[in-house]
Amino acid sequence: MSLPRRPYVLLVALYLLVIGCSAGTVGTVDPSAPRGAAGPEASTAPPRPVESLRPPAEIPDLGPGTRARIPATARQAVVVTGQGPDSNNSSVVLYNLDDSALGWRPGVGPWPAHNGREGWTDHHLADDLRSPVGVYGLTDAGGRLPDPGALLPYDEQHRFAVTGEGFLGEPLEGSFDYVVAINYNRTPGTSPLDRTRPLGPERGGGIWLHVDHGGPTQGCVSLAEDRMRELLLTLDPAKHPVIVMGDAASLAL
Repeated sequence: MSLPRRPYVLLVALYLLVIGCSAGTVGTVDPSAPRGAAGPEASTAPPRPVESLRPPAEIPDLGPGTRARIPATARQAVVVTGQGPDSNNSSVVLYNLDDSALGWRPGVGPWPAHNGREGWTDHHLADDLRSPVGVYGLTDAGGRLPDPGALLPYDEQHRFAVTGEGFLGEPLEGSFDYVVAINYNRTPGTSPLDRTRPLGPERGGGIWLHVDHGGPTQGCVSLAEDRMRELLLTLDPAKHPVIVMGDAASLAL
């Protein structure tokens, strides 16, 4: 008869059921974890982005003194780096600060440029043929040619026309087709042609970004015409653009 075997079969089935349930939990519980502690899969917090752990990027090759002179409101910086204190060759890079957590990022450049024939100075004087070292606002533009769509206020004037020759005998015609006034010894919010000199006429003035004529300048910074046009289309008064200019050694201070 099979009746005496039923209790044995029932016990075996119960034993297998218990073993099977416990076996399903062996691989998912850490016996060393504190009782009641959440396991590794219980956390729902997203991983912290690696980018947020990095300090905001600074404009390279600028020393603490130069960086301190950049206004906190500035979100665009045209950096002009001269090859040497007595050199009239330099390079230009436009930096943007679109996200304060990420810091300054290069936008366009480097572009070749010219500066004053005798190089750079931290105490510019009229007719010294040197470009002033420093950090200056960029608030006003203009030129002989029609406004290409500049974001800065643009003053189109025939008075920007220029003739004659540069220091190397190169023609100056077209040099002021596009200009951006550098706020050295001038009144912001006026045409680049305004001759008001708050520091006095002996300290010079009329320092501009303008179209390159193939040689050194009297103190301005000059770029190829297409680069000047690109700057005019990019510099945004809402971002309080500045120019940071000088020879590499001075900017590193």
